Amino acid sequence: MTSTPTTPPRPFDVTTVFPQLAPLARTATRLHPRPGLPSPQDSSIGGPLLWPAGEQWPHCDGPHVVDGMNLALSPADVRLKRRIRAASRGRALTPQERKTLERIHPPREYPHKLAVAPYEGSVAMLPVAQLYARDVPDLQTPEGTDLLQVLWCPFDHPIMPKTALFWRAAATVADILATPPEPPAMQFDDYLPEPCLLNPEQVTEYPDHLELSKELQEQLGNWSLWQVADTGVDNAYASYPQEFYDSELAGAPGWKVGGWPRWGATDPTPRICPTCNSDMDALLTIATFEGDDSSWLPHEEPADEPPTGFDQFDPRQPTAVQIGSGYDQQLYVCPTAPEHPHAELMH
Repeated sequence: MTSTPTTPPRPFDVTTVFPQLAPLARTATRLHPRPGLPSPQDSSIGGPLLWPAGEQWPHCDGPHVVDGMNLALSPADVRLKRRIRAASRGRALTPQERKTLERIHPPREYPHKLAVAPYEGSVAMLPVAQLYARDVPDLQTPEGTDLLQVLWCPFDHPIMPKTALFWRAAATVADILATPPEPPAMQFDDYLPEPCLLNPEQVTEYPDHLELSKELQEQLGNWSLWQVADTGVDNAYASYPQEFYDSELAGAPGWKVGGWPRWGATDPTPRICPTCNSDMDALLTIATFEGDDSSWLPHEEPADEPPTGFDQFDPRQPTAVQIGSGYDQQLYVCPTAPEHPHAELMH
């Protein structure tokens, strides 16, 4: 029997102190990915897709560039390297393991060259997420569909992978593609998601303080209002209580569907549909980290049995995905026509 991650209650109901936030509340579904062995019938991160056998697998025609500091490895070699490193934790490498790792990462001459070379050829995209509407309350699917599939090209375009979205009705897929193509190489190991099963949980979120009106921003920054309300917030936040609001009360970290984005690397940016000028909705947050030391960390009792799949996974990065230096990749869709081109932001 395995445990179910559960988000602790917020430190307090922020709308009792700032009632203007109440109409801005949104729900989001935290996905809580954990390593496992998903099937095409499961909602998953990095798992096999319910992909029709007669439908062409998506490819990316580039451009694809590999710099001289990195080796473009195949997905198979990345998986093999992960298995060896997981199995050898706490002991020395065996001669065979060392030989395999040296093949994957051969010795290199120094100093490294900084030459930039294009990678020629079309690249098969990799599965990132498969989400069934039955599992994810905040997944709004177009009429007649109940399944979202997200794939990406494992090269930067230009600063993060380029994604592709596919909406479909699961019941219409009779024959499933058994062996999807894979790219011959990837720019970074971090662009190969480790297969994870999901533990969806719906939570309530509020906007980052930078997305609020100037008046409400000023109120959030007024430490005396927090004191009068007897919130119990540490005095360390006295000079900048908005930081406590953003990290503990506004948006949840980690992989999630819907809700409000968490900003940090960049200030809030308008998300406008390029086709119809509608305000776009947050669809999916592809996160580097599931959380930090904030109160958003889920309660999670030790499982009776270890999870199958990626042994000894990092609980902060169960999917093994990293965006940039540790950011999130946010996908947005047009609420009136999800088939319109979606938008991507790194933050």
